[in-house]
Amino acid sequence: MEHSSIKELETEKEILEAFSIIKQLRTHLNENTYLDLVTEAKEKDNYKLYALIDDNEIVALTGFKPMITLYYGRFVWVCDLVTDTRKRSKGYGEQLLAYVHKWAKEYNYESVALSSGIQRKDAHHFYEDKMNYQKVSYVFKKRLV
Repeated sequence: MEHSSIKELETEKEILEAFSIIKQLRTHLNENTYLDLVTEAKEKDNYKLYALIDDNEIVALTGFKPMITLYYGRFVWVCDLVTDTRKRSKGYGEQLLAYVHKWAKEYNYESVALSSGIQRKDAHHFYEDKMNYQKVSYVFKKRLV
C-alpha cells in the first residue's frame, strides 16, 4: 500500500476501467447500464466515484453523494464500497472510507451513512467494529416495475 493513491474517476474511460471491481458488488449491472447510471448520477445527483489505486491497479472503489434530509441533516451517503476480492483484508476499504470521512468534514457535512445488505455479515462487522458506525435503522425497498 506504499504506492497507493485515491483518485476521483471522471472520464468515461476511467469509469469503465473500474467496472470489473464494481461488478463484484453490483452483480446485476452490465457495463452499459453501469456507465449510464454513473453518468446520470454524476450529472443529477453529484455522485462521486473514487478509486484506490495501488501499484497502478484499481483495488477498491467508493461511490458517494452529499445529501440533505430532515432526519440526517447534511450528510454523505455511501452508495458503493467494494474491494477487489483478491485484495481484501489489506486495509483498502478502511482507507477509502476514511477518505470519505475526510471529504465530508472538508465540505461541512455532519455525518456519513450507508446501508449494507442483510446477508453481508462481514461488512457489518467491518462497519461497526472497525469503522465505529452505529446501526440506526432498517432500509426498506419496494420494487415498482
